[in-house]
Amino acid sequence: MLIDTHAHLFFPNFENDLDEVLKRAEENNIQKIIIPSTDIKTAYQVISLIEKYDMLYGAVGVHPHDSSNWNENDLEILSELADHPKVVAIGETGLDYYYDYSPKEMQQKAFRDQLLLALDKDLPIVVHNREADKDIINIIREFKGSILKAQFHCYSGNAEDAAELVSLGHYISFTGNITFKKFDALRNVVKFTDINRILIETDAPFMTPVPHRGKRNEPSFVTFTNKQIAEIKNMPVEEVAKITANNAHKLFGLGEPEKTDYTYPLYNGLYVNITNRCNASCYFCDRNGEAKLKGFNLKMQKKDEPNAEVYIKEIGDPKKYEEIVFCGYGEPTIRWGVVKEISEFVKKNGGKTRLNTNGHGNIINKRDITPEMKGLIDIISISLNSMDPAQYGNIMGLNETFFQKMIDFAQKSKNYVDKVVMSIVSLDEVESEKARKFVEEELGLEFRIRPYF
Repeated sequence: MLIDTHAHLFFPNFENDLDEVLKRAEENNIQKIIIPSTDIKTAYQVISLIEKYDMLYGAVGVHPHDSSNWNENDLEILSELADHPKVVAIGETGLDYYYDYSPKEMQQKAFRDQLLLALDKDLPIVVHNREADKDIINIIREFKGSILKAQFHCYSGNAEDAAELVSLGHYISFTGNITFKKFDALRNVVKFTDINRILIETDAPFMTPVPHRGKRNEPSFVTFTNKQIAEIKNMPVEEVAKITANNAHKLFGLGEPEKTDYTYPLYNGLYVNITNRCNASCYFCDRNGEAKLKGFNLKMQKKDEPNAEVYIKEIGDPKKYEEIVFCGYGEPTIRWGVVKEISEFVKKNGGKTRLNTNGHGNIINKRDITPEMKGLIDIISISLNSMDPAQYGNIMGLNETFFQKMIDFAQKSKNYVDKVVMSIVSLDEVESEKARKFVEEELGLEFRIRPYF
């Protein structure tokens, strides 16, 4: 499913064939379209359209070009229209210093007022920015720590600003201009922006993508933007569509919430998402955040943890994969019984298994579980994180005494599995070479450095 998060379908060049435009959108798997207004007149037009067509949703706001006469009456009208059940945002608003249509002071006043309206209505805001990067960023910073969520539509800024906006909880939206020949800098922004914070749009009738550039843009063309992002990110187009649609759900409340991925293919293996629970709190781990990895949704509450049969059904023939890996955003040995049950199935059917763990399985289960790995686990990968016990404790959010218990777990495990690997995350503060020597020379185990995402 694709969602065009920004299309001005009230423009006159849609009035004669809007039904056909929407039909083409449906034929291209665009299931929902958001129409943002640009002034009070078009806000009423948005309401009329979203009431007529099921697939259309609206945003109501005043564009910076139209803010020269901004007043309290405009704000009251937008406030009333924002209560419509199919209005999902305030906007399009923002700043535009490219044209001199409205004084900067009035643009900023209208922008701030609409930001406050969005907060009052608990709605996201759709932000327009052209040659006003500094003022946009400074105003948005004023709302740091609030519940404000924004779509920075038709993004044209740099990667550094995009990263800051994402860090503040906002979304970066791309349109057909990322397909233009000389827009390598913008494609670079796409490359370095977290896919879980990207939205796609047409900005119809503008920003028509290649190969239709020069023609009127329309929602069905959002497929070209989706394809371009997939190429930049080296991801399947279906996966980009799924993720961006889920991003639209998170921001605008459209569509169904994303389902948890209980298993997920990665590299040449199949990874098994056992739990989000963990006895540690590593500061680089996102298990309490979005818990996303390579576009897969690993977020899971304890009440939603499935039994072994669910995983076994999804695994199917384990020989299709190089290995079945117990790894998610939690500690698998918390559900050691489930891990064993799945492993028994995998080994019985000719598969290989790997357990990624923090090495606290014996502490968690209050017994030595390493003998139970025999014949079930082929490889165990343990998070060393640091060879310094104090630093280890700081990274893990645990008492440093856990370090020696983790080492003890590793040494016991090598008696029951084919291979034990100890790993660290590539953090500047961790001395990787000392860790390597400690693992390989003192413990006689394999060593690996994991990238820090």
